[in-house]
Amino acid sequence: MRTVLISGGGIAGNTLAWWLARHGFRPTVVERAAGQRSSGAPVDVRGPAVPVVEAMGLLERLRAAATSVTGARLVDAGGATVARFPMGGDRPAGRTELEIPRADLAAILHRATADDVEFRYDDTITGLTEDAGGVDVTFARGEPRRFDLVVGADGLHSAVRRLAFGPEARYVRHLGVWVAGMSLRGPADDPHDVLLYNTPGRLASVHPARGDAMAAFIFRGPMVDGLDHRDLARHKRLVVEAYQDERGWRVPELLDRVRAADDLYFDSVSQVHLPRWSRGRIVLVGDAASCVSLFGEGSSLAIAGAHTLAEALAAGGYGAAFRRYETVHRRRTEPKRRAARYVAGLLVPRTRIGLATRNATARVFARVRPAAPAR
Repeated sequence: MRTVLISGGGIAGNTLAWWLARHGFRPTVVERAAGQRSSGAPVDVRGPAVPVVEAMGLLERLRAAATSVTGARLVDAGGATVARFPMGGDRPAGRTELEIPRADLAAILHRATADDVEFRYDDTITGLTEDAGGVDVTFARGEPRRFDLVVGADGLHSAVRRLAFGPEARYVRHLGVWVAGMSLRGPADDPHDVLLYNTPGRLASVHPARGDAMAAFIFRGPMVDGLDHRDLARHKRLVVEAYQDERGWRVPELLDRVRAADDLYFDSVSQVHLPRWSRGRIVLVGDAASCVSLFGEGSSLAIAGAHTLAEALAAGGYGAAFRRYETVHRRRTEPKRRAARYVAGLLVPRTRIGLATRNATARVFARVRPAAPAR
């Protein structure tokens, strides 16, 4: 049980490959993209992910790559500040929370892994045939190969999950919200604050990232039947249609950027609900198994889950290992899943009353600072 194929060269896939190689496995990572993926907004490394990256010797590199964001500002249609509240950084009681552009996080994990792991880019799994001794795998481009185990670390739209468990529609639940993001290819006016502008059911924001600002749109809307998650032209139309009557703040300018973008990220804010995360010699990790939403936590949970899976496999047979991993990691993901709709309500209130209530609460929070911990 030494050869492991990991589908997906992102955060979960690279973390898992690093730990498996450390335990004497021979991981191979197959990634649909032609190289390391470069898009995506800043993500958090916190909670159970911190001791994992520290054990990998990566914490200082991640600190160096972290954004300089210290707060978030709610703004009105004219750009005036409604409320500002602190966010991120190292907390007083020694609690580490880092915000890092997703591309930088994936690249740091990849550089730590590359010398010990085989990577196959510009390819994807097309077939899985399992028997008592292993899994025969076919690829879109490469020659068929046989592996002892196969791991789907390939995100919300996992090919491994579809091949091993069935169509995506059975397991992926739309939360009634869509998210889009893109690079603004230049610095933000404010390098330390995320700017958030709301109207009922819609949010537009600018994040300073690390000198290459990101714009994001989060808006409410029903599921779109038959939407291809790689259809860039359709994604642009959906964003523009959702905001086309909005003239406040920077929205018209940002929509012009959407029309011209060649790197727009767009997806449903969704959760994955599976009764089990493994089937035979095939197992899922990260968003493929347990996407709780696209409102955060995913990267930290992916790192923690990948480490838990690797440690379980190192301790014994794959069947017991898969069960042990799932038991431990479900305890982390379930509370986040339950909180997703609450977070959506805070970020994108549905009504003007809801928006006014959220803003009033934010102003109170901004005035009341938590007491410093006793020494």
